[in-house]
Amino acid sequence: MNGSVPVVVARRAWRWWGVLRVAVVLLWLLAAAASWWTGPREQSYDRARADVAAGRVTAYQWGDYWDAGNARTWFGPARLHSSGTLGPLFVWRTPDGRVRWTNTDHFGRVKVMGTVDEVNYSGPGAMGIAQDVRAAGLERRSGGVDPFGAGRAFVGLILGLVFLGVVVAGPAPTRGTRWYWFWLVAAAPYGLGLLYWLARERPWSPSAAPAAEAGGPDRRSRGILGLGLGVVASILVSLLLLILHSILGDRWVPYPDASGG
Repeated sequence: MNGSVPVVVARRAWRWWGVLRVAVVLLWLLAAAASWWTGPREQSYDRARADVAAGRVTAYQWGDYWDAGNARTWFGPARLHSSGTLGPLFVWRTPDGRVRWTNTDHFGRVKVMGTVDEVNYSGPGAMGIAQDVRAAGLERRSGGVDPFGAGRAFVGLILGLVFLGVVVAGPAPTRGTRWYWFWLVAAAPYGLGLLYWLARERPWSPSAAPAAEAGGPDRRSRGILGLGLGVVASILVSLLLLILHSILGDRWVPYPDASGG
């Protein structure tokens, strides 16, 4: 009768790990969906002016160029770099939480009224939008445009802590060493290494047993391999996003041009 106690305990432990696994996946999906929804999508210069004139701008920023080449590990937004002058990139958020951007160097016609100081802006296109912002009374809305940035950062922190807690204090991994999984998850982009770990490792699989427990040689993957795989995954994902972006466009694969268009 006492022999059944370890089995019951093992089943309860596995159920607890299963619940945690589902929670981690749901959090990842939530952060990924928010990241896709707010991904910067390029719009025309006229669309930018129309949104400003109609008051469909809840926040806006100026920048020089995008740094979208680095695949973000934990759902971070594409970085918008800014120097002394305002523009040529104008980025704004609409009331539905979407983030748009346009290159103000690419415009058809603009009339500069002299209501803004031209030395502050990169060119007449930027000055034209700045005039519209002032006329619409939106100047105070300058600031961060990512509505879920803090929330995604918090989710990334939670997922990272759960991963570290399980890898450090949980059951010994079977497919790779603890260092293997640490470097793979740290280097792979968008938390994809975390999903791979969830699919392949203990304690998610109740039937898995470490090599040391099985009495055989330790053939688990090592840390250097995990780092290498993470770097390769980062490069491949970046290339895949570029290809999908060129095929499907910003609507489905938001990936701002690193040069600003």
